[in-house]
Amino acid sequence: MDTKEKILSVATHIFSRYGFYKTSMDEIARSAHKAKGSLYYYFGSKEELFTEVVSLEVEALKKELAIIVTDPKLQADDKLRKYLHTRMTMLCKATNYHETLKADFFDHFEFVDNLRSDLDRWEKEQFKYIIRQGIESGIFADQSSKMDVLLDVLIMILKGLEIPFFLQKKYDDLKPYFDDLIGIVVKGIGV
Repeated sequence: MDTKEKILSVATHIFSRYGFYKTSMDEIARSAHKAKGSLYYYFGSKEELFTEVVSLEVEALKKELAIIVTDPKLQADDKLRKYLHTRMTMLCKATNYHETLKADFFDHFEFVDNLRSDLDRWEKEQFKYIIRQGIESGIFADQSSKMDVLLDVLIMILKGLEIPFFLQKKYDDLKPYFDDLIGIVVKGIGV
């Protein structure tokens, strides 16, 4: 493991344990057995390091979801169900991503908005692909005329669930009902 990977690994662990605000670059350097200057060689600030840590969580999420989207064995409705389940399950474990959901992050850190906006754009493309596949196979009604609105609504539903699921730690309690919500969404765009 090279120095940058070591720093990222340690930072991921410490940020997830103590949160962004309670974690210091000194603590990360000490735990990584590196000079503080090494951290600043690779990352200009704590915000930059945290951005990289959260980006790694988001990239892992994207990688896993892309496998579902491109799976030729799954029908579009099954892809959508599996995508939504996998997304929420993975994000439940992405504790550093949870930090970006806190209100004070939106007020002070533009990088959080950039990360989340990038994920939104990427997810809209994935949903569009799944919905088009469903339309072509006759599983979903033709949503072409209102595709942009449908994609925005899907993102709003998912974003609306993130705070109770992850910040309020209700994921395990609400997870069984998430299946019902997914059923409603899939049925709503079905034929």
